[in-house]
Amino acid sequence: MTLTLAQDRPQLGALRRLPPKALPTVLGDWGEPRPQQPTIELERLYRKQRLAASFRLFGRFGFDFGGAGHITVRDPQYPDHFWLNPAGVHFGHIRVSDLMLVNHDGEVVEHGEEKRLNRAAFAIHSRLHAARPDVQAAAHSHSIYGKAFSALGKLLDPLTQDSCGFYEDHSIFEDFSGVVLDTSEGDRIAQVLGDRKAVILQNHGILTVGASLETAVWRYVSLENACQAQLLADAAGRTKPVPHDVAKHTAGQVGGRYGDFSFQPYFDVIAREEPDLFD
Repeated sequence: MTLTLAQDRPQLGALRRLPPKALPTVLGDWGEPRPQQPTIELERLYRKQRLAASFRLFGRFGFDFGGAGHITVRDPQYPDHFWLNPAGVHFGHIRVSDLMLVNHDGEVVEHGEEKRLNRAAFAIHSRLHAARPDVQAAAHSHSIYGKAFSALGKLLDPLTQDSCGFYEDHSIFEDFSGVVLDTSEGDRIAQVLGDRKAVILQNHGILTVGASLETAVWRYVSLENACQAQLLADAAGRTKPVPHDVAKHTAGQVGGRYGDFSFQPYFDVIAREEPDLFD
């Protein structure tokens, strides 16, 4: 039997072609970081384009909820600055030119047409970036399944292969006190997160981090999916968690340091279907 691969079918080339303004995707080996762009300016643009695409994906997945939610990525030149979405702009409308650059003192350094800063985004993400130099990006929103699961006040069980990616690598922040507007609460969230990849904010939602933007966003999508799966399984009856040794082994297989490959198919779709995000 002859196996025909997608890349061997030239008629599919147009489907894989990115819009003219999009920088070509660069990937490292499986589980390894991608090579940086040759200049700071290109690396900054690369991150901003993937950030704008991530907001479009959040909008498409229904992760938007009013003005709640934010994704940040560290600037490649100034490590105490990060790019994020302006307050009041729907995820599905965000373009590269809309993104804001903010420093750890809360000063807006660059902005597009809208310059309002989401104070909760600053209070949480500035402290996460400060506490975790290894973290390039962080993602948080009020998506329905993560929010519902957070109300249970417990960690995820290793119920599926995918949820094993978070096994013994996520925590729960139990000290909900309302909308996060004070950086001291951001410090406490960072402390509870520790060196893990995700934290469940009790009565609030979920938050993920990553050594790349692509990884943080993929982890958010995956964690939301794991919360949904557990809510459904728990409602259906008695569950059978994966045994500890198998869960640990599986975590090493599916929960690696970089998730760029898993993010890439989503980026390809949104980039081709919504090319205005690159404006």
